[in-house]
Amino acid sequence: MSGVLRVGNASGFYGDRFTAWREMLDGGELDVLTGDYLAELTMLILGRDRLRDPDLGYARTFLRQLEGCLGTALERGVRIVTNAGGLNPAGLAAAIGSLADRLGLTARIGYVEGDALPRPDALTANAYLGAFGIAACLDAGADVVVTGRVTDASLVVGPAIARFGWGRGDLDALAGATVAGHLLECGAQVTGGNFSFFTELPDGGHRPGFPIAELHPDGSAVLTKHPGTGGAVTVETVTAQLLYEVGGPDYLGPDVVTRLDTVTLGAAGPDRVRVGGVRGTPPPGTLKVGVNNLGGFRNSMTFVLCGLDIPAKAALVRGQLEAAVGAEGLEFVLARTDHPDSGDTETASALLHVHLRDGDKARAGRAFSAAAVELALASYPGCTLTTLPGDATPFGVFTVDAVPQGTVAHVAVLPSGERVPIAPPPVTARRPEAVPVERGAVARPAAGAGVVAARSTRRGVLGEVVGARSGDKGGDANLGVWARSDATWAWLREWLTVGRLAELLPETASLTVERYELANLRAVNFVIRGLLGPGVAGSTRFDPQAKALGELLRSRVVDLPAEHVADRPAE
Repeated sequence: MSGVLRVGNASGFYGDRFTAWREMLDGGELDVLTGDYLAELTMLILGRDRLRDPDLGYARTFLRQLEGCLGTALERGVRIVTNAGGLNPAGLAAAIGSLADRLGLTARIGYVEGDALPRPDALTANAYLGAFGIAACLDAGADVVVTGRVTDASLVVGPAIARFGWGRGDLDALAGATVAGHLLECGAQVTGGNFSFFTELPDGGHRPGFPIAELHPDGSAVLTKHPGTGGAVTVETVTAQLLYEVGGPDYLGPDVVTRLDTVTLGAAGPDRVRVGGVRGTPPPGTLKVGVNNLGGFRNSMTFVLCGLDIPAKAALVRGQLEAAVGAEGLEFVLARTDHPDSGDTETASALLHVHLRDGDKARAGRAFSAAAVELALASYPGCTLTTLPGDATPFGVFTVDAVPQGTVAHVAVLPSGERVPIAPPPVTARRPEAVPVERGAVARPAAGAGVVAARSTRRGVLGEVVGARSGDKGGDANLGVWARSDATWAWLREWLTVGRLAELLPETASLTVERYELANLRAVNFVIRGLLGPGVAGSTRFDPQAKALGELLRSRVVDLPAEHVADRPAE
């Protein structure tokens, strides 16, 4: 089928702007409206919900959002596709049916299941399914399609398959739609949210609108947003989201491997960016599986260390707490936020964060926090804490596994109730390793090494000439850095090596770091293995999801090429 498919997004995570569904439906023309609610941490939260009540396990916020706009969507013919089903897509589909009955509406509801795998030793284990189950529900006339753990991009790829009639062999088109889905999946993050150069946005980034992809039959797309909404859609905002939580050029998915190094971006008018040139290759023979387990219990207390002898004060606290509760599982992080000769307590103080993780809730709970409070009159001068003693909370550990595609019972449950098995792709490509996640070669020396040293330089913050976007994938961190001009790109690709990154971000020096180049985007991307420990739910790092890692890098003072003064984008 020809024509343009307009797909919008109204949710980038569980907890995103509540009013976005209404804003997107009222803001302009749409064919499909999607909502992404799932992340690694979300699956853990939903797993704990389901332990308390087997009827739960889905994103309940979505039901409240849908109550105010289901009638509008049905009236305007806007089809809704969401992964808010989480661990219980059938349960959410039934709840939507009850909601429609209560509102006096007739809604045809389909859902996709089969991602949940039988793992008695895990809290949750879910395969990342592809888009063809969604397409089957839409082909059968569904007004609303609910899924569990499909890939985020599948929420967009599925409607495109249904509209344009793509088959398994249309790899380039599937890859193009995958890029569009990746750009939409995080909502306002592609329209100016979390954007390095937010001060340059028309409204200063106060309330960015949610994005829309105008998909074409060949898989190309134009990224845009409704007129009059905040933020902006530019080549740079799109670049930033394209670099988010990816690895190397091969972006592995269940339906296609998308070659990110083939993506081209171009301005197509105000708040319009053309995305094209995307090439795809056959998918791997395995599906990624996200596994969540309860890792134990955790607790934290923070001591304020003011004035002189900061290291000695921290050492005293360490010795006292280890004597009180034992050293096992304790972690001490000293944040030197203090400034010498300060005129107020806050700027003269450092923070000692003390974390305890243990399988014993009692030890990690009041036994630990009470021991910290008991030091108030018996430790270093000026001893104070930022919180009262608290109990321990459970934490989760996220790991990745893989299963053969043919062993997963991917099923589309049509509005009629008919169950349609979705066959795995007939052609797959052998991968060096089984787990279908992004990977590639470690950094290689750039062509023309040594040229950088000969240039005239000036001291300045790196963020004058580059943007960055960072995030988490389990215990690993992703850090994408893009240049604002061709001249800066020629410098950046040679200058920002793995070794240079270790100098600028010392916490990465002892870790395995992979570096990739995406020349079409004028970008380098780093995958930093193990930076986040057991993952966001168990990490004690100050920035547990590495969201600020890119801004930390941009804040470092370095030797910049003298001719590159506050580059502006060349679009």
